[in-house]
Amino acid sequence: MPRLALSDDFVTDLIALQRPVQKEVNDAIQRFRELTVPQLHASKGMHLEKLERARDPLIRTIRITKFYRGVLLAPDDGSERFTLLRVAPHDEAINWACRRVYSANNATGGLEVRNVDALEQMETYFETKAATEPARLLADHSDTVLRDLGIDDQVLRLARVCVTPEDLAVMAPPMMPADQYEVLWFLAQGESAEDVWDQLIAPRGQTVRTAEGRPTVTVAEAVLNTPDHMVEVTGPDELQRILTEDLARWRVFLHPAQRRYAYHPCFFGPAQVTGGPGTGKTVVALHRVRHLLREGGPDDRVLLTTFTNAMAAALRDSLALLIGDADAHLLDRVDVTTVDALAARVIREARGSSPKPLTAAGEKSAWTRAMAREDLPWSEKFLSQELRNVVLAQGLRTPEEYLRCVRRGRGTQVGRVQRARLWRVMERFTADLAARDTATYTQLCDQAAQLLARSGPRYRHVVVDEAQDLHPAQWRVLRACVAAGPDDLFLVGDPHQRIYDSRVSLASLGIPVRGRSTRLRLNYRSTEEILRWSSSLLDGRVVSRLGEDDDEDGRPDSLRGYRSELHGRSPAVFGHGTQEDELRALVAQVRAWMEQDGVSSSEIAVCARFNTLVDAVIARLRREGIAAVAVKDDPGPHTPGVRVATMHAMKGLEFRCVAVVGVTASVLPFAPQVTPADVDPIQHETDLLAEHCLLFVACTRARDALAVSWHGERSPLLDSVLG
Repeated sequence: MPRLALSDDFVTDLIALQRPVQKEVNDAIQRFRELTVPQLHASKGMHLEKLERARDPLIRTIRITKFYRGVLLAPDDGSERFTLLRVAPHDEAINWACRRVYSANNATGGLEVRNVDALEQMETYFETKAATEPARLLADHSDTVLRDLGIDDQVLRLARVCVTPEDLAVMAPPMMPADQYEVLWFLAQGESAEDVWDQLIAPRGQTVRTAEGRPTVTVAEAVLNTPDHMVEVTGPDELQRILTEDLARWRVFLHPAQRRYAYHPCFFGPAQVTGGPGTGKTVVALHRVRHLLREGGPDDRVLLTTFTNAMAAALRDSLALLIGDADAHLLDRVDVTTVDALAARVIREARGSSPKPLTAAGEKSAWTRAMAREDLPWSEKFLSQELRNVVLAQGLRTPEEYLRCVRRGRGTQVGRVQRARLWRVMERFTADLAARDTATYTQLCDQAAQLLARSGPRYRHVVVDEAQDLHPAQWRVLRACVAAGPDDLFLVGDPHQRIYDSRVSLASLGIPVRGRSTRLRLNYRSTEEILRWSSSLLDGRVVSRLGEDDDEDGRPDSLRGYRSELHGRSPAVFGHGTQEDELRALVAQVRAWMEQDGVSSSEIAVCARFNTLVDAVIARLRREGIAAVAVKDDPGPHTPGVRVATMHAMKGLEFRCVAVVGVTASVLPFAPQVTPADVDPIQHETDLLAEHCLLFVACTRARDALAVSWHGERSPLLDSVLG
């Protein structure tokens, strides 16, 4: 009987199909497994066939329905193990299959795929372009060295006609095999061949070679060498299990370009992985935690931290799923929490209690009281930003330190006399809060960092998700939590999702990541249509790299090369006359996703800027008979109901379908959140960028479908995509 494995691409296709089609796919797979290989070739129902135009002799297709076909990889070693690669409409499946070639990497032993037609066109183009160039990108590395690192003949020819790193970036996966691209990319960045071998090849463990220097690995064996991307169908309920888990398994699914970072044997200091939404940064962080737990000793504790409680709860559930029942005891050595919650716990353990977090209204009142004795030309917001972004950011303790400091990121000049007056007001503000046993979250972190600096480290390893939004005071908490050394801190984040004003120089805080930093560029979550539309919302604005403030070296981050191979419908964008009209249209959209597309309610999310509209959405959906739950109430993964949240609360989450509502001119940008340009031009631009990033984050939570709407006057943040 044939054995059948499913690739992650196939599962992604399957989950996007409507329920009736999913059932037909399941039925076809069961029929496939019940037939012998000769019967498969003879069966008119399965219609297993080799494509005449296929570039790969192992590619086959089977009939799923009259409209859908499956693409398979046949065994090349006499075994009966087939691999389902894709399921798609007939013509799309055939065109995709004819252009792909699968092979075993000669260094890692893993399975590779390439778009061979596209690469041949690239070779012709770049060969002509490079003919007049005196230097080539990888000229310092011989063919022998490149082949030893797994570069095959076709990719080697391409490597030889690259002149700049940008040339190489055009050929990035899935056009070029991921493992080979990563080797070339690291070499192009100046890494030595020895370091590339140690970081990318040796951890894979595939070093057996014949006398000619080639591994004795077939394509069928390469499938087995790629277990994180294949699942074998072991029984009739396997597909149903995948669908019932509702993508839970695939939320912790590691792709080839990510594995080398998650399972790197040892980073000799802090390491960082950045990337746009959907590139799998959080999955890398989860797998890194598993690696550290498995490789560490029984007393080595790990901290996995993030920005919000909702994200911490999601990380906790995903980590438990990834670890599994067999290794559940490892979870006893890991704490999953937010930095703010950790800071409060540190203070509580040291002093018996922790100050109450200050509300926004309470903070404004406290500043009003502190300013009562001074005739200052600045607002409460200016003073709050000065305390948060200068004093607490730099950990300043005395007026002398404040007088000498460089006020990075602040565009308003403040002289020595004015600084002295500002310091007095900030001192009164701090004393007032202390007397009331309350503090801002940033002050709590500042206090906790001081306590930890005296008491010593608590963890052997710290893994940080959503690193882009952490304030310097929060980073000082994390730095003090773990002793400096190998594998001390592992950070993942995306500066394009920075929705809080938390610019930071990690190196100045004792967290140097240069030389141990990399970027993921392939989106595994959203369709290309959603990705391109959402990226346009940033309107070409310059974003500083993660961990580098504006004054460090001015290097911007970029979404260049960031892309998705998934395709679907373009985002739906609608304006309405009133909020009532918008809510009516929202109900119709949610019903269509559920009834026409077969999406479960828990895989749909609706988000708005503020809780007032969130509450109105929940009430309206429930009144229309549609279950709805608030994300802030932390509904479990099996709780039915459309998830509804503020845009801020959507960070780190993902759903099949997302509706972003209330994108009106009055809330995006929200005037009270944006410093006037005449008060502080630098802060003004920073605040506006945060508003753009907030909408970008909300829209990129969608995997398959995105709907954006407003009532009344639309937000000017949509001008870049709507004209």
